[in-house]
Formats: sequence, C-alpha cells, structure tokens
Amino acid sequence: MADALTWAGETPVERSARPRLWWEVAIVLGLSLGQSAIYSIVTIIDRATQSTPLADQKAEVNPAQSSREVFDFLYQVLGNLFPLFAVALVVYLLWQPQRSGFRRIGFDLTRPARDLGGGALLFLVIGIPGILFYALSRLLGITVTVEASTLDAHWWTVPVLILAALRAALQEEVIIVGYLFTRLRQLGWGTWAIILGAAVLRGSYHLYQGFGPFVGNAIMGIVFGWCYTRWGRVMPLVVAHTIIDIVSFVGYPLAVALFPHIFA
Repeated sequence: MADALTWAGETPVERSARPRLWWEVAIVLGLSLGQSAIYSIVTIIDRATQSTPLADQKAEVNPAQSSREVFDFLYQVLGNLFPLFAVALVVYLLWQPQRSGFRRIGFDLTRPARDLGGGALLFLVIGIPGILFYALSRLLGITVTVEASTLDAHWWTVPVLILAALRAALQEEVIIVGYLFTRLRQLGWGTWAIILGAAVLRGSYHLYQGFGPFVGNAIMGIVFGWCYTRWGRVMPLVVAHTIIDIVSFVGYPLAVALFPHIFA
C-alpha cells in the first residue's frame, strides 16, 4: 500500500515545466513503442484494404533473421538486447536525488514473494483468458494468424524465446506503465485517463496482428494499469507479462499441433 500511495503522491508539475515533459514523452515513445504503434496502425490499414481477408493473413512475432544458424542466433540476441536501452533510458529519466528510478516505479527486488505471487495471479486472470480470446477472434475472422515463433529448432531456440519474452515485458511494463504513468500524472492527468490512454496505446502497437489482439491487449492494459495504481509496483506486471509471452512463444508449436485450424 505504501508504494501505491507513493505513486498517487506524484504531483503535477508547474505549467511552465510541462512542455519539456511532453517533449520528453514524445521522444521516448518515438524511440520505442510509440514508433511500433505508428507502424502497426499503418500495417493494419494495409492489411484491411487488401483483397485477402484478415483471417487468411499471417504475422510473425519471432521470425528467423538468417538462413545461417550462427547469424540467426546473433541477430536474435542483438534484436532483443538493443531495445532494452530505451528501458534503461526511462529508468534514468525517472531518477531522483533521494530515490532511484527503479525504486520510484517499484522495479526492484525488495518484495520478491509478493511480486511473484501478484504476477502469477495476473497470469491466471489475464494470460489464460487472453489466449482463449485470441482463439475466439481467429474463429470470428478479425485476427490474422499470429505465428509466435518460426525459428528452427536449435539448442538456443528456447533461451532466445525466453529472452524475447523478457524483453517485451520490460519494454511494455517499464515504459508504458512505470514511466508513462508517472509522467502523465506529473502532466496533470487523472488516474482513469492515464489507465485508458496507456491501454489504448498498448492495444495500438498490437494492431498489426488484427483487431482482436488490439482489444485483448487494451483490456490487459486496463487491468495492469489498475493494478499498478493499487500496488505501485511494476515488477508483478513484468513477471506476469514474461510468463504470458513464454507460454505463447515456447508453447506455440504445441498449440499448432493440437489446434491447427486456429493457430496454424
């Protein structure tokens, strides 16, 4: 509860300081997930205006980067490590003289048991229904076939997919929740305006997968955002998101084998 009160205690800055914060937010998003959102919006317009129905189109999340194994491995690792510099950037920007950026958004190891428990609970509440919602949206024809991994089977395939899951969790939860919630609070936004605005942004950079994932991820954003305002900690969100993506990425081949008409 103390951490939640700390987040609620983020007070709006003076109006003269707000333009600088808006520019900072724009730059951060332009270098990270805001850029992904723009590309995703353009992609869904492209997909929706093609003669091929969305249900017959495909989107690859973790595609192979090279036909040669060693270079595929290197590209995969580099492609998952460099986006983390944006995560490091926002933690740095949130740093205060008496409080680190990690502590400010609850991205630390001070409460491991509670964070793991909260993350597991969120996985059960959001992760499993989210997978079912994707299956339903596929049956309704409003979502493309999302190939969570097209990597060949190598000794490094599973570790790389786990790294990809962790990277996505850190990007989305630290930047979109920890950083953006803090800055929008300082810019004078109300709690629900922040939650809904961030949720729409979260959904928008998944639009390349279709309208179903947009809705599903926006709902996830609302739940995660509400939990952050209650808990004041990003770490449980990172745990839950990592588990969700590991299950999706690593379990994709099994899902295709069991339910080819939905996932293949």
